[in-house]
Amino acid sequence: MATERAIGIDIGGTGIKGAVVDLGTGELVTERVKIKTPQGGRPVDILEATGQLLAIIAGQGHTSLPLGVCFPAIVRHGRTLSAANISDEWIGLEAERLFERELGSAIHFINDADAAGYAESQFGAARGERGLVILTTLGTGIGSAFLYDGVLVPNSELGHLELDGHDAEDRAAYSAMEREDLSWEEWAARLQRYYSHVEFLFSPDLFVVGGGVSKHHQEFLPLLSLDTPIVPAAFRNNAGLLGAAALAARF
Repeated sequence: MATERAIGIDIGGTGIKGAVVDLGTGELVTERVKIKTPQGGRPVDILEATGQLLAIIAGQGHTSLPLGVCFPAIVRHGRTLSAANISDEWIGLEAERLFERELGSAIHFINDADAAGYAESQFGAARGERGLVILTTLGTGIGSAFLYDGVLVPNSELGHLELDGHDAEDRAAYSAMEREDLSWEEWAARLQRYYSHVEFLFSPDLFVVGGGVSKHHQEFLPLLSLDTPIVPAAFRNNAGLLGAAALAARF
């Protein structure tokens, strides 16, 4: 890569995180800055909060670096076409243009799970993998990313597959385990149903499981029986900002 460092910002339903990333190693050059996502997740409030976070990072002397932002929505050509755990006002917005105007900088804007998948393909559990890798993030919902021979195919949205009459994420996301007070074994049975279905549909070569719960991977991944290898993500909750930074340096 021509650029050695870039800034990545990850906007989530509960928090906004950002840091400067070393694009050779995937390591954070600065401490990760995190602020709360404004209640309601309205565009005007998130734009203002993101500007405040960027000002903190830029105040550390990183004003001229490429900037990538990842976001919990379908993103097509810079426009947000859905809204997960944020305001419906995002649906149909020219989000990339709005952020560029508010932040005063050219940016690369991408779905959060796609950013995480790209980070894992460049620096983490999917690095050097050939064929189809499917990353899933298990959190409030289920995000997903497709990577074929390391090339990102965006906006897969596998958390919204209909399974047994429900959106798959309604029953298999980590939030369902917390909400229903499921044991690891009970939750793993739901994950088994989900991953078996995805495996049948797409015949992947590797599953990578991300999200904060992946730090407890030993509690549930060994309980799954699949033909496809399934491994924990390397970067967990930092994957989104890493991928956003890496993609920003490419464009």
